Amino acid sequence: MKKIGILGLAVLASLGMAQTKIGNCEVTGPKGQFPIRPAVAGQLTVQTNLPGPGFWNGDSPATIKDGFEYCLAANIAHRAGLDKVVVQNVAWDALIAGQTRNFDFALSQITITEARKRVVDFSRPYFSSDIGVLVRAADKAKFNAPASLKTARLGVQQATTAAKFLSETLKHPQNLTRVFPDVAAGFTALRAGQIDAFIIDTSIVLSEAAKSGGALAVVGQFKTGENYGALFTKGNPNRAQVDKILEALEKDGTLKKLSQTYLAKEWGIDPTTVPIWRP
Repeated sequence: MKKIGILGLAVLASLGMAQTKIGNCEVTGPKGQFPIRPAVAGQLTVQTNLPGPGFWNGDSPATIKDGFEYCLAANIAHRAGLDKVVVQNVAWDALIAGQTRNFDFALSQITITEARKRVVDFSRPYFSSDIGVLVRAADKAKFNAPASLKTARLGVQQATTAAKFLSETLKHPQNLTRVFPDVAAGFTALRAGQIDAFIIDTSIVLSEAAKSGGALAVVGQFKTGENYGALFTKGNPNRAQVDKILEALEKDGTLKKLSQTYLAKEWGIDPTTVPIWRP
């Protein structure tokens, strides 16, 4: 490999061609292209609600070095002129209620809704996801259509769009619905036979099925047109700059590359092949 002098490196950097890493994530493009004023100087502080396999690969903030949303945060940090990403694991209910503080934004597979916009702000969408149905693989034949769920014991995470969909659109009986504080508790209950199916974003259930060793399967997904966005505190002045970064990352193919690298690998299946169900 030919050596590049200091002047050459400076030219590459000025053209936005220098490549570095944050965690295990390759970050590209012009560093500091869209600068922000971070909540904590010198770092991007990002909140999430763990676990989030595929999106956040690790069990705790200290162990996470890659994943779709972590590497998205890394690329946003780079384009904002920052070299460090600090992850904070927070409670889901507090996050979407706008009750958490001292962070730049949250990435946690958060669906953009009008109701949530009343207490928090969102970026432009960066990912689309519908609502998937996860069952034990042994029950695939039993729960293979929307009608089969009517008398099933269904689990859902509290304060999610899936919970609202289950009660308001599917109108599932309350006595057959069990609400969990997080997806991990719901998945555990499903494996233990305490519920028949767990309902949450297709992206999340595909990830859980992929790592179950064949024990779990996604049998269908309800088309809802949901989109994920970065969550900000109301009136956050950095939102416009982050939107510009997200637009740039979409145009240059970074978002697609992150999805192929972390989500397709994690899921082991193309989500478009999962049957589409109508309520």
